[in-house]
Amino acid sequence: MEKRRLGQSNVQITPILMGTWQAGKVMWTGIEDADSIKTIRAAFEAGITTIDTAEVYGEGHSEQIVAQALSDVRDRVEYASKVFANHLRYDLVIEACDRSLKNLNTDYIDLYQIHWPSGSFNTEIVPIEETMSALNKLKDQGKIRAIGVSNFSREQLIEAAKYGRIDSLQPPYSLFWRYVEQDAMPYCIENNISILAYSPLAQGLLTGKFAPGHKFDPNDNRVKNKLFQGENFERALQAVEKLRPIATHHNCSLAQLALAWLIAQPQTNAIAGARYPEQAKDNAQAADVQLSSDELAEIDAIGRIVTDHLDESPVMWNW
Repeated sequence: MEKRRLGQSNVQITPILMGTWQAGKVMWTGIEDADSIKTIRAAFEAGITTIDTAEVYGEGHSEQIVAQALSDVRDRVEYASKVFANHLRYDLVIEACDRSLKNLNTDYIDLYQIHWPSGSFNTEIVPIEETMSALNKLKDQGKIRAIGVSNFSREQLIEAAKYGRIDSLQPPYSLFWRYVEQDAMPYCIENNISILAYSPLAQGLLTGKFAPGHKFDPNDNRVKNKLFQGENFERALQAVEKLRPIATHHNCSLAQLALAWLIAQPQTNAIAGARYPEQAKDNAQAADVQLSSDELAEIDAIGRIVTDHLDESPVMWNW
């Protein structure tokens, strides 16, 4: 898989990244560590060398699982992790990074990101200047190679960039969730900031595996996802059916089509999670799907069947 430069940093990433929220187990059901390890390894062997995790995914458990899967090939992979909104004070950022380094069994993290803006989830308000000061210190020490932010608006991104180089933004972004296109994407394009799209398959909705009336386990975070509720869900199922002929034409799955469309957008890369090795391999193959400009436009229009009816909130869940 041909790598891309992360922002203006020296880090090279794969356009498809392996997402490991599920490996932390919390807010997911039916996840086994052995499966997670095999799946992360399968992603690497299929060409996905950039792995995204976070301290909050199972309180470090996801990071530990990543290390178990990949420590022997550390020199051939890129680790992206995140500090949570309750650890944005200077000293807490430093401590959180050290914990993540230990969990990941490494002496550096390729990309270290602020997971949510200060104040999210009723956390303490910390000036971005203070948090960025800690991140710049970690970068100077060689503990991290690049700084990123996640779930930041355009205005928050601009403010953070006053205090240091931001090389990536991680927003929710898929064919069915496109708020970032109107908000931060133009700024990212102008300033060479990589977009790392999470939930690129709309939490599985773009795989085509859901039928009308589907019910989730109450502990599954998708119960709160707006796309799985009411008319949004009905429109999404209609759109998926319109995508099927294009996927058939390319002899690819709906998921591969959705990922291929996404990584063809400006500055955009896709963080795709997987529970099982076969899914990880399938995700990797999306990088080989070549879409024409007409097909990209057609897929774009189909996605708007869903997105034209969504509210203006940037958050995908009713938390």
